[in-house]
Amino acid sequence: MTVNDPIADMLTRIRNAVMVRHDSVMVPSSKMKLAIANILKEEGFINDYEVVRGKPHREIKIILKYQDRNEPVISGLERVSKPGLRVYVQKKEIPRVYGGLGIAILSTPDGVMTGQQAWRRGVGGELLCYVW
Repeated sequence: MTVNDPIADMLTRIRNAVMVRHDSVMVPSSKMKLAIANILKEEGFINDYEVVRGKPHREIKIILKYQDRNEPVISGLERVSKPGLRVYVQKKEIPRVYGGLGIAILSTPDGVMTGQQAWRRGVGGELLCYVW
């Protein structure tokens, strides 16, 4: 089965794994997904990630993070720019997610970064997703 939107597939796999309190989740690997996983780790939404060399292709093992009483750190993931409707923002249009508690992830000419990093650098780009 081919997936039309691999990033939405990754976010859905993470969302589903968090809902059933899994320790980790496997996602097919790509440069974009690795960049998103790196941002999630830097921002403290996941514990870690590693690239696992599978037989047909590489996968990313994302180790999920939970607070005390097994509450997930990630309470929401939302895909914004979709293949059918791309969403681009300029520097001054970068949104704040949940009043600064969440992050927006953008694909900019300087690479994949959070909305705050893009704002500081003065660049806009494709608004990939929100995480809170």
